[in-house]
Amino acid sequence: MLASLKVEDLGYELYSDRSMEAARAFGIAFQLDAEAVKRYEGFGIDLEAAAGRAHHQLPVPSVFLVGKGGEILWVYSNEDYRVRPENEALLEAARKFVPEKRP
Repeated sequence: MLASLKVEDLGYELYSDRSMEAARAFGIAFQLDAEAVKRYEGFGIDLEAAAGRAHHQLPVPSVFLVGKGGEILWVYSNEDYRVRPENEALLEAARKFVPEKRP
């Protein structure tokens, strides 16, 4: 079990998308072929056990900035899980939508 799942008050809500419904709705789900599933198994990763389903789908690594009203303000997605947005790019995007608090 992830350590964060044991923490009572994270200060934010943690969600899971085992069915991949949200990932499909966001357009970030991709289907693994049989060869890829076997590769994961070779690494000791049981996708069906992890998801509780046999859909053999994974999400494209993505970051979404979502407004209070649920509108998507900014998206970063990259199929290459090794490539992530630079911290400064994420902060710059967030600053466009969150006014700075002045003392």
